[in-house]
Amino acid sequence: MRVKRRSTTVEVASDHLRKPDGTEVMLIAADPAQAFRLSFYPNDGVGLLRMEFIITHLLRVHPMALVNYHVLTDDQVKQEIAKLTAGYSDKKDFFTDQLSEGIATVAAAFYPKDVIVRFSDFKSNEYASLMGGHLFEPHEENPMIGFRGASRYYDERYKAAFALECAAIKYVRREMGLTNVKVMVPFCRTVEEGRKVIATMREFGLDRDEDSSLEIYMMVEIPANVLQEEAFAEIFDGFSIGGNDLTQLTLGVDRDNEIVAGIFTEQDPAVVQLVRMAIEKARHNGVRIGFCGQAPSDYPAYAKLLAEAGIHSVSFNPDAVFAGIQNMAEAEQQLILNTI
Repeated sequence: MRVKRRSTTVEVASDHLRKPDGTEVMLIAADPAQAFRLSFYPNDGVGLLRMEFIITHLLRVHPMALVNYHVLTDDQVKQEIAKLTAGYSDKKDFFTDQLSEGIATVAAAFYPKDVIVRFSDFKSNEYASLMGGHLFEPHEENPMIGFRGASRYYDERYKAAFALECAAIKYVRREMGLTNVKVMVPFCRTVEEGRKVIATMREFGLDRDEDSSLEIYMMVEIPANVLQEEAFAEIFDGFSIGGNDLTQLTLGVDRDNEIVAGIFTEQDPAVVQLVRMAIEKARHNGVRIGFCGQAPSDYPAYAKLLAEAGIHSVSFNPDAVFAGIQNMAEAEQQLILNTI
């Protein structure tokens, strides 16, 4: 596929650069303010839009503090929220308005290409750092494997906040007409948990029976996701391998802990085996699967692994997309040569 050239003050690709023919090259996005500039990069859409950035930088307040604004007992927090949300009598509307605006900006920039929005995936200590967050978050010794991702969405301690996330997605898709927005569920530990999340989404107006173009993806970042992938494929429309978390949870290592960080590598044979297995299972079940992470841009051998296994798409951070394109294109060219 030839990279299309557009008239822009930011030149992002040379004439000889091509995206690989078989694998979609997508972007990892976070900041809506950068969306239109990034849309000029060679891409097949956004494989991961991180909702956390929008919440941290545009909203800055814990959604449960907005849900419970009128009963907050911390006067300082209440005053800070009142200042931030001036003009909103219902503080929940501040969250849905700001979140939908951020998502819509990215979706419009890349329309009609897919923009896959991952529901919030803060850990409890990260949520606690938001305005009013300390009032609603538990203290956890190991937040990485604690109250995060899917387990929040149906839990009464966060469910009302998840309703606001769903309302923002619903507004972007139905009212703004940006149906290129898909959604993705992170850190879903079990198939039963996946069913609970989908049922909760349906409760809040995101129902595939009513909206036939809505697609729900799941992050593959826990070994159980790979081992039970056939069952997950019955309830989700597609998968995206999260290279970092899958590596950490396969090796049992925290890459942010300098004592053991040296053990972390996505090229470990156990991790490679799970990645290959995840792709093969998805293809066998006729479900799309992508990969999010730096490994295929950093290591040509990893790009070769993904190409050989038949990955559908690879999502890169913008600063790594050109190296990623080159590695994936070379890997696919080598596959072609090997068949001649």
